[in-house]
Order: sequence, then C-alpha cells, then structure tokens
Amino acid sequence: MNDHEDLPRILMEGVDPAMCNYEQWLSVGMALHDSGHPCSVWEEWSRKDAARYHEGECASKWAGFGRSAHPVKSGTIIALARAQGYDPSGEGHELSWDDTIGGGNDELVVVDRNWLQDEEVPPPRDFSPANELITYLETLFESGENVGINTECWQKDDGRWMPTKGSYDRTAGELIRALYSCGGDIGSVIGDYKKEAGAWIRFNPLDGKGVRDENVTSYRYALVESDELSIGRQYAILRKLELPIAVLVHSGKKSLHAIVRIDAVSYDEYRKRVDYLYDVCAKNGLKLDRQNRNPSRLSRMPGVTRDGKPQYIVARNIGQETFEAWKEYIESVNDDLPDEENLAEVFDHLPPLSPPLISGVLRQGHKMLLAGPSKAGKSFALIELCIAIAEGIPWLGFACAQGRVLYVNLELDRASCLHRFADVYRAMGVNPMDSHTSHIDIWNLRGKSAPMDKLAPKLIRRAAKKTYTAIIIDPIYKIITGDENSADQMAAFCNQFDRVATELGCAVIYCHHHSKGAQGGKKSQDRASGSGVFARDPDALLDMSELPVTESMRAAQSNAATADICLKWLRRFRPDWYELASQDDQCSAVKMMDICREHLPERSMQMMAGEIQEAKNRIAARTAWRIEPTLREFPTFRPRDLWFDYPVHRCDVDGALKDAKVEVSAPWGGNGERKKTPQERRQERKTAFDTAYQACAAGGRVTVEDMASYMGCTEKTVRNRAREMPEYTIEDGYIKEKGKENTE
Repeated sequence: MNDHEDLPRILMEGVDPAMCNYEQWLSVGMALHDSGHPCSVWEEWSRKDAARYHEGECASKWAGFGRSAHPVKSGTIIALARAQGYDPSGEGHELSWDDTIGGGNDELVVVDRNWLQDEEVPPPRDFSPANELITYLETLFESGENVGINTECWQKDDGRWMPTKGSYDRTAGELIRALYSCGGDIGSVIGDYKKEAGAWIRFNPLDGKGVRDENVTSYRYALVESDELSIGRQYAILRKLELPIAVLVHSGKKSLHAIVRIDAVSYDEYRKRVDYLYDVCAKNGLKLDRQNRNPSRLSRMPGVTRDGKPQYIVARNIGQETFEAWKEYIESVNDDLPDEENLAEVFDHLPPLSPPLISGVLRQGHKMLLAGPSKAGKSFALIELCIAIAEGIPWLGFACAQGRVLYVNLELDRASCLHRFADVYRAMGVNPMDSHTSHIDIWNLRGKSAPMDKLAPKLIRRAAKKTYTAIIIDPIYKIITGDENSADQMAAFCNQFDRVATELGCAVIYCHHHSKGAQGGKKSQDRASGSGVFARDPDALLDMSELPVTESMRAAQSNAATADICLKWLRRFRPDWYELASQDDQCSAVKMMDICREHLPERSMQMMAGEIQEAKNRIAARTAWRIEPTLREFPTFRPRDLWFDYPVHRCDVDGALKDAKVEVSAPWGGNGERKKTPQERRQERKTAFDTAYQACAAGGRVTVEDMASYMGCTEKTVRNRAREMPEYTIEDGYIKEKGKENTE
C-alpha cells in the first residue's frame, strides 16, 4: 500500500472528524500538506463535522503549514484511523503468534462510529426552574441527605467561570419543600447566580461537613461529560452505549452532563467502576475529562439559565437499570476476561491459599452448602456454626477460625430467631456474658426478603462497612430466582454467591432442602432438591441424612443417663459414694437406683426421679443424623454421626450410630419409605428386651419396674412385651428367663 496515495481514502473512510479534538484536526491538515495533497481534501473531510466546520478556516491554516523543522507525517492519519477501529490496508493479514484476535482496539467497543449519526437533543418542555430542580433532587437524593449547591463563581483570564466551594448544609427534603413554595423564584432558595455563568450542584450526598471526597456519604453516581463532540453526537453515543443514566442535563452550551449510576459500596470500588466507565466511553468516542471522576464533583444544575440558554433535564432513567446490568451488556459484546497465565512463570511463586475457616472442610472466602431434609435442625446447625466462628470453638467436631459473622435470617420471626441464638449459646456451654456475642450480626428479613439478584447488591453494600469472615444465608428457598430444576437459571442464581464472596472477601454459607422421599439410595451430593448445580457449585457440600434409632439404642441411652444422674446425686450427698457403687454398679441403672433408694433421703429421690424422667423425655425426642461431605479443597473424611439433642447437635462419641443405615428409597415408588414387616418389628422389640434384661440381670433378680426404668417405658409395656416372648415369664412382679433361675 502506498500511504501517500491512499491517504485521502483512509482519511475519509477511517477517521471521523467529530471524534477528533482540535490538535488532532490540525495534525490531519499538516500531514496532508506534508504528503503533497491539496487543501481541498482537508476541507472536504472537515465538512463531515458540520457542527464545528467553519468556511475558510482550513485555507487560513493551510497557508502557515510547511515551516516546521519537524513536520507531521502521514503516519499520524493512519494512527488515528487505527485508533478508531479502521484497518487502513482495507484487507486482513495472516496472524502471527503475537497477534491478538480481534485487536486491542476492539475491546469494549459497542458504537460503530462509521454508521453513527447525530441525534437531535430534545428541547426543554415548559421550562420551569423550580420543577427542573425538584425533579433532579427527587431522582438522585433521599429526603434526609445533604446536597451541595453552588451559585457563586469567579472568572478566569480566558473568560471561563469557575465555581467556588458553595453550600452543603441543607437536605434534599428541605430544598424541595422550599422550591415548592418559592413561587417560581428559584433564586430565593439557592441564592442569586450570575446569568452568564449558570449554577452547579453536586450529584452525590454529603455529610454536611464539607465538599471533599471524604465528605461523600454514598458513592452513587459519576459524571460523564464530553464537550469535544457536537452535542447531537454526544447524545447519540450516550444512548448507543446504554449507560445507566439517572439524569441527563443540558449544560446550556456545548455539552451534556450524564449522571451515571455507579452504586459502589466503597471509595475503592467507586474508583474501579468509574475507571471502567471512562475507559468504555473513551473507546467509543467520548473523550472525557478525567478530572471529573471524583465523587464530590460539581455538575450543571438544571433549572437555571446560562447566557440566556436553559440548563435543563433532557432525560431521566435511560439506558440499563444498574451499573452491573450495563457492565454485563458491555461484556456480552466484548470480552475483558483476565489474561491466561503460564504455569512455568508462576510455578515457583504460587499465591498463598486462603486459610481454613472450618478445618478440613472450608477455606475463608469460599462457599459451603448445608443440605438436609425438613426438621433436620439445619438452622440450629448454622446457628451453632455462627457461635463457633464468633468464639473460635469447634463446630460438630471441626475446628473453626475466629471471626465476625453475619446471619441472614429469612425464615424465623425476629423474636424466635434471637431466642434461638440465646438457647443454643447456653446449650453449647458458652456463657454469653463472657463470650464474643458482639462478633455476630443478625439481619432479620422474614417477610422482607427479595430475590437473590436484588438482595446481593444490598447485602454487599451493608456488609462492606464491616469485616465479616462469613455470611450465612438461611434458607435459600426464600430467595431463589427462577426454576430450581433449571441448570442455567440455578447457575445464574449461584453466581450471586460468588459475587458476594468475591466482593466482600468472606465465606458464604447457605442451606437447602432435600428432594422428597428417602435418600439412602442416592449419593450425598445428589440429595439436595433441584438442579445438580447445587452439588457442583459450592466448594464444600455437607449433606445431613436421618438415621433410624432403634428401641435398644434408646434403652441403652436411658440406662446410661439414669446411672449418671444417680451417681451425681450420690456424690452430692454421700462422701463415701465410691464405697457404695463399684465401677460395674455405675454401668447399671437398676443397680444405681437400688443404691440410691438405700442411701439417699426420700426428698432427694423425688427430685432425682424428676431429673431422670426429664432425661428420658429428651432421649425419646432425640434424632440421629449422618453428615457426608463432598469437598473441593480438602480430602474427604469419613461420614460423621450426630445426635440432635434439641437445640444442639452433638457428635456420636460412643459409636452407637456407626452401623446405622440411611433409609433407602423403595423401588416401587410411593414416598420411598418401606414399612417394616411384622416379623422385623417383633425382632426389633425382642432385641431391645433381651438387651434390657441382660443389663438388669447383672444386679440380681429382674423386676418389671427395673425393666421399665431401663427401657424408658411403662410397666404395662414391659408386661405386654414379655407376653410376646415365650422365653420369659412374669411371676410376682419378677421377670424370669425360662429354664434359668434368677438369683438374689
């Protein structure tokens, strides 16, 4: 390609004069002059920007070209064309290994400037100064937020008017009320302003103490302004970009002021979002003054005039609804994913892993799902986890790092939730008066929850003000967006947890319910209701399944509890207790009851009996559970068995549940629970009866009362069970095994 010969074509097809500033426009003329082309080429190209073209200006400048010792060459025009996305060669080329597919200039480019046409900016309708400003304030501010306004200014040597610090001591509500009653005299509310200069306003709320960035109380909006293009071209690009514009204000001269939604939770996030916003605008032809990035920046106030022309609201609430939606729109057209990394370059400098939050289960900043059937005590387990993290104590036998935790309660009313925390604290043996209850925040949202895509930004905004180690959301069925059986919809839903974890740098822990029916025939990761995304998405999945508790298990627990209570009362009243109860005696509820009757006063026996009955009631209500893991970051561990002893879960340290099996779904369908046959029920009762009899026989003759005490049932039940079994007889209140004599 001959650059000099093709320069006019490249210029006309590849460089938009409306996208060039004055220096670039001048450089184009110099490059054409140096390349031997006539002034008419520059003139014809300049006419494409009708708003800035002036007849005779090109010829006037042309006469002074050619005197510089360092002339502008044709490469300047080629560079401008490339910067605007044009291929000067008019054809492709073979890619080398170092080439980028699509080219860096195409990233984040949404506007095709070759087909862009100016759009007419709507004129003001029934311009009412007070109404313009009221609309602006009602759109951008809450009633109690302080607003910075400025009507005072001074003039620079170049004729430009510059605003002073202004005022910031009134709220939006106060200003709106005053404007409604001002009778159209806006100056009586904001102060008199210079008609040739106009007035200014700050678009983010202030704390009432100043107008610097540190005085901004909410990083809600940013200013987008470009006065290098025609105002019709500005309007066209702003609309094509679909910027989330809350208010678009005409400056009264040659620019539009777009107040763009940013909704950042911190100053650091604000800076990142505004840098991204300005980068996108620049790549799409809006040359912005980067000094306008500050959150405390002034913008043009609607409702005033400037050299006889109104500053007015052109449009409100246009483009995408939120910054996040706009960013997704931009990135759906362009890919700004992180660059790939070469393993050899990082192999010896690997980044540190996040430390464990729950030892062997979950790292800090990662995600965990606790799944289980209804009434498994999942909420209690998560409250236990809150307390374990706050106190730095184990949870279900797993060591926990200490930190601050937010519990998002979506299911319980406020009073029930707070009482439940207090009950669990006491049941875990932690004295709240000597604990770290201040490390736990509770966000009660029953009746006020929103879908997760709406809740996530609110959660991030609130949580960013505090340093949480973990956020626990209980339960997620209250905030699911979409069909839980749809993989793509649940993937989008679970992405919100990634967003929370990434932006806040904390772990996100949530719970979900099982599908209907028995679960023993499924793998633990397949039991959660809905799409398999729930199993694949979290870094750790802990699944809870109920275990059957036999009568013999409850009988053994009742015997152990009774014996322990008897021993406690003996120790309280008999200093010589160790002489009265041998180690073998201490294992038998029957023997310990006999010893207590002989050596304790009647009043103490009555009180002890009440305590024993209370323990038996708890044992009767106790349920058994097995936790099975699916882990991404740690080796798996053996399933862990638990007793849910309301209101807390306790590990099965005695191994009573190790041989229990999770209920298997019936092959014929139904609810998946196979009923036991009469023979199976009789065998289960016989095993429990034999166990109780052998335990009671260790103390001598076995009475019906002894058996009822051991088995935690009534004497009538014991007699009925004995009649079912031909091996036993009952005589004078004693149970005998046929063929054997009970000894004293």
